[in-house]
Amino acid sequence: MKFIYRVVAAVALLASVALAQPKPKSQKELDALMAIQNAQDPDARIAAIDNLLTKFADTDFKSQVLLMAALSAQQKNDFEKMVVYAERTLDADPKNFQAMLILASGLAQRTREFDLDKEEKLGRAEKYARQALDTVKTAEKPNPQLTDQQWEAGKKDSAADAHTALGQIAMVRKKYDVAAQEYKTALETAANPEPAVIVRLANTYNLMKQPDAAIATLDRLKTMTDVPAPIQNAANTERNTAVKLKGASGAAAPAGSAAPASSAAPSATSPSPAPVPVAPKP
Repeated sequence: MKFIYRVVAAVALLASVALAQPKPKSQKELDALMAIQNAQDPDARIAAIDNLLTKFADTDFKSQVLLMAALSAQQKNDFEKMVVYAERTLDADPKNFQAMLILASGLAQRTREFDLDKEEKLGRAEKYARQALDTVKTAEKPNPQLTDQQWEAGKKDSAADAHTALGQIAMVRKKYDVAAQEYKTALETAANPEPAVIVRLANTYNLMKQPDAAIATLDRLKTMTDVPAPIQNAANTERNTAVKLKGASGAAAPAGSAAPASSAAPSATSPSPAPVPVAPKP
């Protein structure tokens, strides 16, 4: 997923803290903020954030640095810490839609079909995704250095992230038709469509036994540059699966004829693509 503030973008914001609002209340607080900016890895960044929040509990940068901590935990695949920091971000700023998106996607990705609390986790994920969709519509520009065009593009991409999370939730529920629609909406409304969502949509079409739709979807990657290797590898897997499905059926299934969700099951050759690190948006 992409968020308006990935770690690098958030660090860049702190680097220009003299131009931003709010402002540090003292030189020592500024030094602590700079320590976050200068951290060389996620662990060091999280430690610097914890230090700031311990020494300056009333900092006006609380929600920003907590979001950075959540993203840093996400970088190191520490799901538990990611959830803790994202929820603390929402405690500090209930309208922080980036934190909502982190929670929605994270909970969906970590929920499995036979988890005893599957619906509880998916319900939370769906709540966060829909809250993010509502909140982003009226969200105010957080940094005056962003142009109106950049901010509107960022809002579109964040709304697309919410639809992607809803697609992930539907996949866990094996509601493949719902997942396909959510992924299509994400791709159609994003200012910068994500290659990973293209692969997810193709995977969904394969599970619905619609290989032609899967191949046509994957063809969109041909127009994109710098597709990360893990995503390209997942795309190749989905394309091979679609070709095999076409060969097994003897003919392509009509694009509008989906197999019932209850009869479609993931195959060993058609895994759902895992999220991969992506570059920050401006």
